Amino acid sequence: MFTILKKELSSFMTSLIGYITIIVFLLVNALLLWGINSGVNVFDSALATLNGLFFISPWIFLFLIPAITMKMFAEEKKNGTIEILLTKPVSDISIIMGKFLAALIIVLLSVLPTMVYMICIYELGSPKGNLDVGGILGSYLGLLFLGGIFASVGIFCSSLTNSQIVAFILSALMCLTAYIGFDFIAQIPFLSNFDLTISKLGIANHYESISRGVIDSRDVIYFLSITAFFILLTKISLESRNWKK
Repeated sequence: MFTILKKELSSFMTSLIGYITIIVFLLVNALLLWGINSGVNVFDSALATLNGLFFISPWIFLFLIPAITMKMFAEEKKNGTIEILLTKPVSDISIIMGKFLAALIIVLLSVLPTMVYMICIYELGSPKGNLDVGGILGSYLGLLFLGGIFASVGIFCSSLTNSQIVAFILSALMCLTAYIGFDFIAQIPFLSNFDLTISKLGIANHYESISRGVIDSRDVIYFLSITAFFILLTKISLESRNWKK
């Protein structure tokens, strides 16, 4: 697993797309939070809060994470190295977890520089230091959990095709549906009696809950369960190669 992890990290960080992906994430966040009049600009809100960051980041993740994961299995299939990889003395789940952890580390490396924003907000607060640090750290945890789900979805989609473009589009669509799709379904009139239950099936509901800084075990179990579910689907997808023989 750790060999796969190191290989994926090395592959990503030695390619131009790796740095472009991280830079784009940081640049878009910086522009929306500190530059242009975006509705979540810190200076416009006049509040010592990073709520704008945690509102924007999931939407950027919808494109960032599929871009990170799209090549992980699709490229192996296109280059014909997938069979070599899967016949090595390492289990399918170890291969999947190696790639998943690599994607998660890249997401973490993208998010970590935004901690500078917390320092800026701390200094800008009136009085200085007037900042809900616990709430912000809880929000960062929620962002990491969200990244885990999107990464597992992206890796699953990459295992379905040998086209990175197809993997990217499919992953972005699935992540978008899982994030806000249930909220739209809950608004259907004849489902109004079940709107709260349906809404709780979506990622956004649990992300917003944990972003308040309250770590609820139900939210943690939800994030871990959905991540594990897509990792299992990826395993099934890889095992399906044996069904064709």
